[in-house]
Amino acid sequence: MRSATAFRALTLAVIGALAFNSAVSAAEVHVMISGGLTAAYKALVPEFERKTGHKVVTAFGPSMGTTTNAIPVRLERGEPADVLIMVGYALGDLVKQGKVVSDSRVDLVKSPIGIAVKAGARRPDIGSADAVKQALLAAKSVAYSDSASGVYVSTEKFAKLGIADQMKDKARMIPATPVGEIVAKGEAEIGLQQISELKPVTGIDIVGPLPEPLQKITVFSAGIATVSKEREAGKALISFLASSDARDALVKSGLDPIAAGGTH
Repeated sequence: MRSATAFRALTLAVIGALAFNSAVSAAEVHVMISGGLTAAYKALVPEFERKTGHKVVTAFGPSMGTTTNAIPVRLERGEPADVLIMVGYALGDLVKQGKVVSDSRVDLVKSPIGIAVKAGARRPDIGSADAVKQALLAAKSVAYSDSASGVYVSTEKFAKLGIADQMKDKARMIPATPVGEIVAKGEAEIGLQQISELKPVTGIDIVGPLPEPLQKITVFSAGIATVSKEREAGKALISFLASSDARDALVKSGLDPIAAGGTH
């Protein structure tokens, strides 16, 4: 009887110690993420939480710009951040500013730009650069994002097509809101944004990616914020997003995963 009681006491002590250690090791990981990975990220985070016991708290916003929810603005406000997931060159700027741990950067995915129209609307021919040019000239209104794809569209693509002047009055940058939502509401006839950001939006049809001569691939990267209080848990999340376990969700959302050790 005494030995059985002692064994039971030892068992309870072990269980209690394990529970204590689990509670101590579990962390609350604060993530700031831009739209490019959002759909895949939302699908993957519950699995990460289940596997690690960590809790992930997420703030969404553009990689750049001056809107109140833009990641650089959030950081300036002093919002808590452990992991930043955003356009690669924007993350690189934060590294230079000392806001991201320099050796923590991991390039996660490549993301192509696509064209969308309101669901059920006529789909323009975008099979060539000239076809895209004609589609844009024929459209009454065009919307593009205030992040990487929009910067490219407004500063390079229109000029490359020789239609910069014609687009001035009918093309507009959409701050902080998915371009697809503007198209779905009928407020723009054509929308241009990363395909991964168009896919989660209902009420639109994705015509397809821009043809090769006009395409601009955006790299999305992750890094540890220098203000992070949970660096190890943050590194675990980044490793998970870069692992083979995350690949299917990334591909499904229109992204091209980058192998470990991708170029910075």
